[in-house]
Amino acid sequence: MTADELARSHIAKAAVRAQMLRFLSDRSAWSDVVRVAQELVELALKAMLRHVGIDPPKWHDVGPMLLEHAQLFPDGVRAQLPELARISKRLRKERELAFCGGLDFVPTREYGPEDARIAIEEAQVVLDVARSVV
Repeated sequence: MTADELARSHIAKAAVRAQMLRFLSDRSAWSDVVRVAQELVELALKAMLRHVGIDPPKWHDVGPMLLEHAQLFPDGVRAQLPELARISKRLRKERELAFCGGLDFVPTREYGPEDARIAIEEAQVVLDVARSVV
């Protein structure tokens, strides 16, 4: 498998997660929307890195790597990288809480429709840019 094939696979997996976001949102599963949006963003950004020849690390927030290797992306995409990195960082912070919560944080009570709306919008921005690259 080549890096481009893997990048396209990541985009396909991210696209499936975009469909999952609608399903989860329709069922008011707000915390699950946030978690799946983070997965979508992670896959899409790793696809972008792979496409430009960077093997992404095994951690969840690769936004800093996008900025570090900004020169490898077309000008139009390069201008959007800070926003993509911001989205990645924000959703990475929510990843575990949205999934498992904690004794003082019950995900099904803490997340609401506004959290889900923002996560969906941000994930779509990232997916759209990633598709334009890959």
